[in-house]
Amino acid sequence: MYAHRRNSKPQELQNQRVRFHISDVYVPEPAEILAELHGQDLLQGRVIDLSDRGSERGAFAVVVVDGLTNPVVVPVAKIVGVEE
Repeated sequence: MYAHRRNSKPQELQNQRVRFHISDVYVPEPAEILAELHGQDLLQGRVIDLSDRGSERGAFAVVVVDGLTNPVVVPVAKIVGVEE
């Protein structure tokens, strides 16, 4: 079990397991951590728009994903499946 030691001296943390938010990490960039941990995870969502080249291989889809505040933009060629 983790005990919160706000008054711990830095030297007392050596070899201790700790918890912290990804957003508080300085090095590497938080985006790099997320990519390493979850870069191969599959997301699913609903396409709400397509780029002007919607029928071409270089087209992009704008997708609403549950749990994310903003839609994401994904190359249509990278979509790995479509639910019926």
